[in-house]
Amino acid sequence: MPLHVLQHPLGAHVLTHLRDQTTKPALFRTLAYQISLLLALEATRDLATEEKSIETPMESMIGRVLARPLVIVPILRAGLGMVQPFQDIFPDVSVGYVGLERDHTTAIARSYYCKLPPLDGKRVLVIDPMLATGGSAVQALDVVKSAGAKELGFICIVASPEGVAALEKAHPDVPIYAGALDRELNAKKYILPGLGDFGDRLYGT
Repeated sequence: MPLHVLQHPLGAHVLTHLRDQTTKPALFRTLAYQISLLLALEATRDLATEEKSIETPMESMIGRVLARPLVIVPILRAGLGMVQPFQDIFPDVSVGYVGLERDHTTAIARSYYCKLPPLDGKRVLVIDPMLATGGSAVQALDVVKSAGAKELGFICIVASPEGVAALEKAHPDVPIYAGALDRELNAKKYILPGLGDFGDRLYGT
């Protein structure tokens, strides 16, 4: 499946300020909301719709409405910073959670929490701000697929080529929506130029 990199002037503007190390947590949260909103719209362009008969103040007409609910699954904890835009714009969104924590020495994620709504027959979007090695994304997609999800997408704010390759190898059927595709990973498996530890910057820790 193709990699979709956000192409929008506002997206470039927001990403520049997210990357800036002088950006404080309060502004960082606002910027994370804005870029997540743009990505939410980009990743849902192909949502199924159905006809609905309504009465306008002038006459009857046939409009279109969303055909089925959406499920988003943030990877804890940083993924929580991307949830609110989906809840604000989608009327019937459900939220599941997958808790994965990266060991800073080995860069391997371990699972510590999982709670999912029913996924069968629904569009499911797994969200995590950073697609670095791809390990957490692959594990999270393994989990939601085993729980019955079939129509999937993955959304991140910044991706590395290594992470994209890992995800495409493990889950070639899952499209990736990214705010930016960065240059590479460093020796500690952080994205370059990246924006640092998203969770720490989001929560001021």
